[in-house]
Amino acid sequence: MSDVRESGFKERTRVEAARDRLLDIDPIDRTEQVSLSVCDGRTLAEPVDAARNVPHYPRAAMDGWAVRAEDTFGASDRSPAVLRPGDAVGPDTAARVHTGSELPEGADAVVMVEQTEQLAGELEVFDAVAESENVAPVGEDVEAGQRLYDPGHQLRPSDLGLLKATGIDEVEVVAEPEVAVIPTGEELVQSDPAPGEVIETNRFTVSRLAERWGAEVTRRNIVTDDHEALRAAVQRDLTRDVVVTTGGSSVGERDLIPEVVDELGEVLVHGVALKPGHPVALGRVEDTTVVMLPGYPVAAIVNAVQFLRPLIKHLGRMPLNPPPTQEATLARKIRSEPGVRTFVRVKLDESVSPHDTEESSGEQSEPRDTGLEATPTRASGSGVLSSVALADGWVVVEESREGIPEGETVAVQNWEYHE
Repeated sequence: MSDVRESGFKERTRVEAARDRLLDIDPIDRTEQVSLSVCDGRTLAEPVDAARNVPHYPRAAMDGWAVRAEDTFGASDRSPAVLRPGDAVGPDTAARVHTGSELPEGADAVVMVEQTEQLAGELEVFDAVAESENVAPVGEDVEAGQRLYDPGHQLRPSDLGLLKATGIDEVEVVAEPEVAVIPTGEELVQSDPAPGEVIETNRFTVSRLAERWGAEVTRRNIVTDDHEALRAAVQRDLTRDVVVTTGGSSVGERDLIPEVVDELGEVLVHGVALKPGHPVALGRVEDTTVVMLPGYPVAAIVNAVQFLRPLIKHLGRMPLNPPPTQEATLARKIRSEPGVRTFVRVKLDESVSPHDTEESSGEQSEPRDTGLEATPTRASGSGVLSSVALADGWVVVEESREGIPEGETVAVQNWEYHE
């Protein structure tokens, strides 16, 4: 690796190019058998076929009377078929059934209750039914042996219900990527900071995000800015799929972690064209990917979303879905640097609809957006955690733009949604 302390970040890698280098690895091949109670959101490693029919018995599709269809032939309002109510079904005998109940032996159809009337111990049927009418046959929903899901399918709550109904209690899923989170910095403390000390928050925030994204996380204690201590910390977790460090990723005298990773393996990227958080570094040591996040909390979060999230999804064979967005009118101009992807935190409020105005021609002008208004909380300041924690999302300014003018409709990303 070239001496970045001499060159600084004169050249910064574009976000997509950095992400491509990071994801140029195979997904993990470990699998595990898990019960349905804990596999929501997990990715199937093997195909799943139904173990039994659903329903596994013929059942009434609605409330009414189970009958032999032939006993209702010719029935009408003027000339109803007359049957005997009973507990079993036989010639000219009907039995009461409810939606979902088993069809009695001898019955082959169900007459809707609305088409019948009981008088003096007899049952009048005013509508003829055909064989199998209003009856859900065996396997109508799912047939035994039917392919339900292929490998790679991410399980949802509705899937779990179907699996349970078809007699499946456990499935083989891709193992969760294992991630170790290591906070670094001699100024970090857990509580009661003295002047010059800082409460460590990145480990808590980043590890929770990683768990949301589908990882199994190990949280490590703070490691000071010491070359050998950092080296030992990284080596300790080379059994994990990913090591995430926070702090010490830039080019200062105490920014040692990129140098440590380069000694042990390879630094793939150091410095990315995004803001806040361009001093991120990405590397590989043996079979472990190392994501070196900046220490400033907002920068750590932005880079975790842009790099750690897609890495976890890729390793765990999970779909990388785009975050939900809301359209809003920008309340104040956003400035950004051309060639740099900028993430601007915003608050959302309902916009006020102005009265319609008339142009000089006498025609009414297009009314202003009356939905949501996005107000930047802070255009810079990657150490100000409240600017992201109290925001409703962020607006992404692409590299090709030099800011966004006031009044433009923007997409506000809800990056923190619960996946």
